[in-house]
Amino acid sequence: MAFLFQKFQEFVRTLAKSPTFARDPRHIQFEADMNRLFLYTSYNRLGRDADETDAEEIINMAGKASLADQQKQVQENIHTQLKTLCKGMDEILLPDTTSINESPESTLQRKTALSRSGLGLAVGRMSPPNKRPDVPDTKPLKRTELSQRLKNYMGYTLVLKPSQILHEEAGQGLFIDGQADVGAVIALYPGIIYSPAHYRYIPGYPRVDIHNPYLITRYDGTVINAQPWGPGGETREVWDVSSVTRRSGSTPIMHGNDKGPDRIWKMLSKPLQVTRVVSGGEVLERRNPLALAHFANHPPKGRVPNVMLCPYDFPLSEKDMRTYIPNVAFGSGEEVKMKRFGGFWFKSWGSSNGEADDVCVMKTLVLVATRALSDEEMFLNYRLSNSKRRPSWYAPVDEEEDRRRWS
Repeated sequence: MAFLFQKFQEFVRTLAKSPTFARDPRHIQFEADMNRLFLYTSYNRLGRDADETDAEEIINMAGKASLADQQKQVQENIHTQLKTLCKGMDEILLPDTTSINESPESTLQRKTALSRSGLGLAVGRMSPPNKRPDVPDTKPLKRTELSQRLKNYMGYTLVLKPSQILHEEAGQGLFIDGQADVGAVIALYPGIIYSPAHYRYIPGYPRVDIHNPYLITRYDGTVINAQPWGPGGETREVWDVSSVTRRSGSTPIMHGNDKGPDRIWKMLSKPLQVTRVVSGGEVLERRNPLALAHFANHPPKGRVPNVMLCPYDFPLSEKDMRTYIPNVAFGSGEEVKMKRFGGFWFKSWGSSNGEADDVCVMKTLVLVATRALSDEEMFLNYRLSNSKRRPSWYAPVDEEEDRRRWS
């Protein structure tokens, strides 16, 4: 792998000299990140038998493939790994293998047939339909037991314990228990997903980050709030956005008086109440041992990250995987185009680019290993903006990357 890293570093240095960096540094940083993810996840997909010739071929492909092609390949690589994870979780948790292969249609027919029997048919009427989805039976495993079984299946799992960082604010750290190869999906970032159209529903808007360190933003503006998820749970349950949002609270933070521009700012900035835009509940596996990406700490001075963020668009057509994707989207799930004007986002009524997309996706994030890992703490480069005051514990990994990320 040292050979692969050296080749990649040479490629990045060449890319950094491009005049395009000066024109659109944010996009170029995204392109550089996607290039890295293409290298890592493609190498991982080749498996342990990959040799130096394979690494050369991947690098050659990374230099020639378009950004769109690289994104598509990264999505496929991540999806393949998560499909393996979900299959393993099914084998561990479901009472029998027949339910794994049973289609959603047959399950619905079976449940409908059961509901129409007995007293309902005898009296000629049925009880009102239950709008909340049914939670299927699973084995009564505690999260720790499930975690150990997943380690036996995949070779690694995740645990939370005091961070090795010698700082009072480090708190809990995220550790890998076991071994994982470079390019492996290490963790999933759980929580509620907000598109720019729904920013004003984020609790505490517009000062959303004051009391919530578990917010993260993708390059496309999608925000994920992991605070309601916490460390997970001990059951498979219906996770309803409306209830968890109410529990999280949405108290507005206001400043200034009620006159002039301040009054307009308050009108535009106060958080909106959760009403009809909230989506229905989803059955999620709260015991998922990998749904802990939000506990990864920023590396202390002298250490380098060993995982990086990867955008993953989960196709909602994959019904058999849905339970293990620890996210719910705030809103109806429809994509709303937004444009930024100063500090505000507004709906854009412009025409679309004409490209049809038949697959509805949920925009999530995962953590990908940037090297082989073994029984150690996970460190993620937070890339905090250098245009704002940063906390005392923050040691920049690469100031140029931070600047490009938030340019």
